Amino acid sequence: MQYRSTRANLNYQLDAPAAIIQGLSPEGGLFVPTTFPKPIFDLEQFKNMSYQEMAKKVLATFFDDFSDDQLSQIVDEAYGNQWDDKEIVKIAKHANNYYLELFHGPTLAFKDIALQILPRLMHTAIKIKQNDSDIIILTATSGDTGGAAMSGFKGQEHTHVIVFYPYGGVSPVQLRQMLGLKGDNLTAIAIKGNFDDAQTNVKKIFNNQALVKKLKLNKLQFSSANSMNIGRLVPQIVYYFYSYVQLVKNGEITTGQKINFSVPTGNFGDILAGYYAKKLGLPIHKLICASDQNNVLTDFFKTGTYDRQRKFYLTNSPAMDILVSSNLERLLFDLYDEDSNKLAQLMNELSTKGKYTVSPVVKEKLDQLFAAGFATENEVEDEINRIFIADQYTLDPHTAVASFVTKKYQETSLDQTPTVIVSTASPYKFPETVFHALTGKEVKEKGVPAIKELNSFLQEDLSGNVHNLIQTGNYQEQIIKASEMENTLLNILDI
Repeated sequence: MQYRSTRANLNYQLDAPAAIIQGLSPEGGLFVPTTFPKPIFDLEQFKNMSYQEMAKKVLATFFDDFSDDQLSQIVDEAYGNQWDDKEIVKIAKHANNYYLELFHGPTLAFKDIALQILPRLMHTAIKIKQNDSDIIILTATSGDTGGAAMSGFKGQEHTHVIVFYPYGGVSPVQLRQMLGLKGDNLTAIAIKGNFDDAQTNVKKIFNNQALVKKLKLNKLQFSSANSMNIGRLVPQIVYYFYSYVQLVKNGEITTGQKINFSVPTGNFGDILAGYYAKKLGLPIHKLICASDQNNVLTDFFKTGTYDRQRKFYLTNSPAMDILVSSNLERLLFDLYDEDSNKLAQLMNELSTKGKYTVSPVVKEKLDQLFAAGFATENEVEDEINRIFIADQYTLDPHTAVASFVTKKYQETSLDQTPTVIVSTASPYKFPETVFHALTGKEVKEKGVPAIKELNSFLQEDLSGNVHNLIQTGNYQEQIIKASEMENTLLNILDI
C-alpha cells in the first residue's frame, strides 16, 4: 500500500515502511493511504480471534509491505508478557455503559497499545528499506506518549528517543515514568511552555531542511512516535473492533447493531482510529469527542470553526491539555474528498491566523459522524466520585471526562445507543486527583506515596505494572526554554 501527504499532491508517495520511518511529510503534512483499504471483515469470524490475531489482520490490511511472518513477530512481541492482562484490553459494564480498559500495558495508559507496536514496526521497516541511518525519534508529549515511547523504544538498536514535555504540565507519575526509565537511547527534557509550544517547535525542527541535511551527513534521520506517525495510528484501530466483538460474544449486542464510542482526546489520534474503524465497516453510530476545559475540539464540532486563540488551562487531565489537535487534519482531508490544496490552505490559516472555518458541506458531515462535549475539573472529580459510589469502579481523570460527557450527551440527545467509553489510563497514574475525588482530602505526598495512599483507600491488589512503577528509580529534570529546543537537540546528538 502506498501513502501520500495530506498537504501534497499524489506525485509524492511512499510505501508503508518508508512512511513509518519518516513519520511526517517534508511540507508538514501527515501520511494517509493513497486509497483507503476496503477489506471485507467478517465480524462473526472476529469473535473467535484473540487480540493478537485481530491485530495481525488489521495491520496486514494497511502494511502489506511487511510479510505475514514479520507482522506475526511484531505483534507477538508487542503484546506479550509485559502486559498485566493476557487479553491486552478488557471491557467492563458499569452504570449502564461499557468501559474499554486500555491501560494494562507497561506505562498504564492507552499509548502502550500502539507504542509497543511502533518500535518493532520501525525496526523491521529499517531492515526492509536497508536504511543505514540511525533514527531520531523526536516527540512532544503532554504526558503519556513520552513514557510509552521511551518504554517501547528502550534498547532498540539504531534508534534514539528525545522527548520534550511542558514543565509543570505533566503528572508526578507521568514524570516519574519518563525520567526514571534509564536507557542509553532515551532522553526527556522539560520546556518552559505548554504542550502546543513543544509540538509546534518539534514540527519546525522536522521541517528545517538545513537541519535534515545536516543529520543525513551524519547518518541520522528524524521520525516521530506521536500519533502523527501512521505506524502509531493504525494499531489503535484494533481495539475498536475487539471491543465490539466482545460485546457480541457477551450477548450485550447483536452482530451488525450500531454502538457509540466516547473518547477522551486532545491530539485527536485515538478518536480518529475509531473513525477509521467505521470506514472499515465497524457499525458505529456516533463518535463522541470528549474534551477537558481546553475545549477547542468541542467548540469546533459545534461551530465548524477551529480557533486555538484562547486561554490555555493546566487541568487535572493533563494528557488532554492541548489546543492544536494534529490528527484532525487527517479527518478533514477525508471529508474534503482528499483535496490536499484545501488542507494546506486550512493548516496555513491555523498557523498564520490562529483559526480556520470548514465549509457548510464538511460541517454537515461532521454533524452526522460526531458529537462533542467537555468537562471542567470539578465535573471530572464529581464523575469519578459518582461512578465509584454507583458501582465501586474507579476512573482516572481522562476517562472521567469521557464518562461525564457521555452522561450529558445521553441526557440531552435522548440517544440510547449502547456506548463504549474509552478508558485511557489507570487511576493509579493520577492518584492525587482520584484520591481527592473519592475522599475530599489531599494526598499527604505526591507521586509514589500517593499511589500507596490511594491503594490503601481502595483496598485492592496492585497490578504488576503498578508495582514496577513504584520501584522506578529517582530522577532529575532538565529544563530549557522552548526556543532552545533545536540547539539542545544538536548537543544531545553531538553534531
